Amino acid sequence: MTIIDGKALAAKMQSALAEKTATLKEETGLVPGLVVILVGEDPASQVYVRNKERSALAAGFRSEVVRVPETISELELLDLIARYNQDEAWHGILVQLPLPAHINEEKVLLAIDPDKDVDGFHPTNMGKLWSGHAVMIPSTPAGIMEMFKEYAIDLEGKSALVIGRSNIVGKPMAQLLLDANATVTIAHSRTKNLPELARQADILVVAIGRGHFVTKDFVKPGAVVIDVGMNRDENGKLIGDVKYDEVAEVASFITPVPGGVGPMTITMLMEQTYEACVRRGE
Repeated sequence: MTIIDGKALAAKMQSALAEKTATLKEETGLVPGLVVILVGEDPASQVYVRNKERSALAAGFRSEVVRVPETISELELLDLIARYNQDEAWHGILVQLPLPAHINEEKVLLAIDPDKDVDGFHPTNMGKLWSGHAVMIPSTPAGIMEMFKEYAIDLEGKSALVIGRSNIVGKPMAQLLLDANATVTIAHSRTKNLPELARQADILVVAIGRGHFVTKDFVKPGAVVIDVGMNRDENGKLIGDVKYDEVAEVASFITPVPGGVGPMTITMLMEQTYEACVRRGE
């Protein structure tokens, strides 16, 4: 069994990205710019935003975090996004989710210029992904594909099961696996005979949001298991959707939590900001 070390891969990619950014600046004068808009003071969101800012600065980007009160109106937030859409100094715009209940999340995501949507959540970018012409890809699935590449995991002709159907992970993950010529099934919490279905998969990607949901009984011996889950147990410990200790006994490759998929998510956000900057300069 091989542990897929997302933390090490992310560090390697971040180092390469910093070198690319320095070269870009020297040769063209362009500097990738990433702005993150944080509404309110949710503790988890504060941590995520701080990590994104650190990664952007480490890559040599222009970075800004705009913190606005939870009481901001939807119209004020949309006006703020519009200003950054029009400012050529910024190549990536992120609005940290979740948003307060009085703000329509879909309307906010639609307001971001698709060319600056480094989260890859805008319907225009989703449509490009599903039509085989991806530009901006949701960063967690994009990071998982980089893991497959780094560990030389062959996907062609393999049976892949994605447990989870969100627009952020499940659906785009399925499409990327299809693009890699895997045969893909999407399952979810209401899928019947899920353990039996999972045992047929060569590649198992779990993004269902339930701590230790997938046990050894779900896993075909020799399968590749990717755990996207981020949950807290009764003691507050961070755990994945996969019961790691027992699944590791049968898997050929497995991602840990923490240190697996998570670090790659932010790395791919930075990569897409860099690419957006390059496209603007062409």
